[in-house]
Amino acid sequence: MTKTGFVSARRLSADFHDDVIRPLLGETPYAAGLLGWGSDVLGYDTERSTDHGWGPRLHVLVDAGEVERVTKLIEAHLPTQYKGYDVRFGLDGQEPVHHITVKTVGEWLDGQVGRDVSNGMTVEDWLITPQQQLLGVVAGPVYADDGRLQRVRRALSWYPDDVWHWMLACQWSRIAQEEAFVQRTAEVGDELGSRVVAARLARDLMRLALLMARAYAPYTKWLGTAFARLGHPDGLDRDLVEAVGAATLKEREKALTTAYEKAGRRHNELGITEYVDPLPRQYFDRPAMVLDAGRFVRACLAEVDDRHLHELGLVGGIDQCADNTDVLSNPAVYRRLVTMYQE
Repeated sequence: MTKTGFVSARRLSADFHDDVIRPLLGETPYAAGLLGWGSDVLGYDTERSTDHGWGPRLHVLVDAGEVERVTKLIEAHLPTQYKGYDVRFGLDGQEPVHHITVKTVGEWLDGQVGRDVSNGMTVEDWLITPQQQLLGVVAGPVYADDGRLQRVRRALSWYPDDVWHWMLACQWSRIAQEEAFVQRTAEVGDELGSRVVAARLARDLMRLALLMARAYAPYTKWLGTAFARLGHPDGLDRDLVEAVGAATLKEREKALTTAYEKAGRRHNELGITEYVDPLPRQYFDRPAMVLDAGRFVRACLAEVDDRHLHELGLVGGIDQCADNTDVLSNPAVYRRLVTMYQE
């Protein structure tokens, strides 16, 4: 069997489910989908993605008493290849295995987010779980569902309002902390430093835009793709490109302040806080133009009722205060940090 051009993993896994898995399970209650890690879950895969670790992949979620039987049934009837792709394949040098994972919903959630949250998320759960891990639950296509998966995906689709407003405050705070540094670094002749700060601010504005759009941010490789897919009729995306590529402080500052204003206007359009003037202004008596993003921080915090969130300060959710793949991609590691969010 030969391949006939690129087929997305979403399409390949859907066909594999319909042709191979569904007939095997018959009347067994279950849910199945392309879930968890990977660009294919997010729909970002391209032909380049097929050069390693590529083939049909599914999570099949069943009752606890059915896991062993369904696992054996599937393993006994898997084809060697499907539409030209090996059904058993390795990832980054691992031995080839099939990637049809059979678990209960609770077992899968424990591995995906670090705890069985099928009965609900605590505030601490929301804060300690990286957005990419939440995307692994809610973003992938579902090919069959007797209701068990839909209930979980609906519950994890977005943050509770108090948590969302607090995270918006924390994201605005990141901008407030560094917005004046673009000018100050350039003033002392640190052109590289000024560019690095501008790039950091552009990244924080991208993540802010995703938060305001109620869209979880994927990990770094796909952050720009997710941001682009929001759509930017106001031109925010072009402003950030200009800010990162600017050759002079004047150009850099103009692009950033334009972006700040547009982010401020988007905030006001949400209608979740009192109106905040989005126009940039001078940074005290210094020759730097900023938004004074702390004003947006205070407006967001005013809408947070949870006393404990106020007591945490502005540390942010786990991927607002940590930026290490070995932490953010491993539930067993990031769950160890949950004490920072506990009372």
